[in-house]
Amino acid sequence: MAAESRTWWNCIPAPRDLAFLNLGPPFSRDYNRTVLSIAIAMLLAQASGCAGRGATLLSSAQAHAEAFDLSQAAADFDAAAMAGCTDAEVSALYLRGWIASRDAYRFGGSPESLAPVQSMLERMDGEPWRSRGDVEVARFVLRAAIAAAQSERDEMSLLIEHAVDLESRRRSASLPGAPIITAHEAAGDLWLQVHRYDDARRAYLRAAERIGRTRRVILGLARTAVRVSDSATACDEYAALAASWRSGGVEPSEIAEARTFLRQPSCATPRQPH
Repeated sequence: MAAESRTWWNCIPAPRDLAFLNLGPPFSRDYNRTVLSIAIAMLLAQASGCAGRGATLLSSAQAHAEAFDLSQAAADFDAAAMAGCTDAEVSALYLRGWIASRDAYRFGGSPESLAPVQSMLERMDGEPWRSRGDVEVARFVLRAAIAAAQSERDEMSLLIEHAVDLESRRRSASLPGAPIITAHEAAGDLWLQVHRYDDARRAYLRAAERIGRTRRVILGLARTAVRVSDSATACDEYAALAASWRSGGVEPSEIAEARTFLRQPSCATPRQPH
């Protein structure tokens, strides 16, 4: 079998090249070589076939994703695709499908609420994405998200575990998995969504080991700790999340959530982030 070509989010920069993203101490220690590599898209212009405004937009998309602003990240990926970074289109489709699936949960996963997710899946199943292994992972994540929106836990479990398995095998071969939100991270998010907190914690711990302690993983570990009344772990994880934010801009709600929790008396004892 011929080796699969590497996409622009699969290239591996040095951690020092990510300093402009304000990732903070936890990220210098738990550097995620696949997901965070999108942030230095400007350094990858020759490999990705895009440069200039397109590369700048890719960096902006990753920065917004790291700040939990997935809507703006998707918009930036769309704009990057229009500027010549063709691989960015599938990232935009995936993120829009993910956002729509999470919104659909509030409506019980009705056919109407899931229509945008189905639309993204149909586009991702067409050319030139159909045969791409990384896109296959992303498609299974979205199918799992559809099942989660409908509270179909058994179906969700089968789909997301298949996505995680595909992604693990690809990463073992130095190939990318799902962009921006890996299948490993998505597994934790989906189990948390359907109130299976022990399963969510196991998924986030697995993601931390295999993918790295990204902000999404740290937030997930903090939230699951709250749900299972593990205050000590919740304080530690929220402290790590708050410490990772060093930007002078407006804080996302997730960082505000961390700071609010840390004001509780149970977190008064100084703790070292993981």
